[in-house]
Amino acid sequence: MTNVGGVVLCGGQSRRMGRPKAWLPFGSELMLPRVVRRLGEVVAPIVVVAAPGQPIPSLPLEIEVVCDAQPGRGPLQGLAAGLEALRGRADAAYVSSCDVPFLQPAFIRRLIELLGEFAICVPEIGGCRHPLAAVYRIEVAAAAARLLNEDRLRPAFLFEEMPTRIVRPEELADVDPTLESLRNVNTPADYEAALRDSLLKQDR
Repeated sequence: MTNVGGVVLCGGQSRRMGRPKAWLPFGSELMLPRVVRRLGEVVAPIVVVAAPGQPIPSLPLEIEVVCDAQPGRGPLQGLAAGLEALRGRADAAYVSSCDVPFLQPAFIRRLIELLGEFAICVPEIGGCRHPLAAVYRIEVAAAAARLLNEDRLRPAFLFEEMPTRIVRPEELADVDPTLESLRNVNTPADYEAALRDSLLKQDR
């Protein structure tokens, strides 16, 4: 594999949070720029996928912003748009949500290493797979588009359609022992807890 890009999805409606997660302050940054910066330590180019008309925080000039072709169709739509935007510029992409403040570069590198000849590499923790913390080859975009046309909107359907490498917790233990890279902030309580933990980490 010669080049791995990145896709960050930020077009969700943030119903449980009650305000746009991309704009949440976290330390000296806002959430979306923080995730983009951490992802950019490992991969390039990076595409951010937003909803049509959605305002997002300022990002470095090299970051491309694209919009979902149709609003309200969930993360599979954003995944397809992001992979398609990288066609011809990357062989694969690490796909992330925008609300993972503790994303670890070493975690991203490990998933890229484990992709091998598979089309998808996704972690599974406690029986739950994490499609927005996974690596996808660019050709997965075609399968995603087909699923969207069939109104099969769950990203998990991709794992049935394409050769998928399932990553177990023990394969990540040395690079992210507490799996903080998978910790997202869906609610105000999640966000407040993440802020508290971030301060504690700075104290050590």
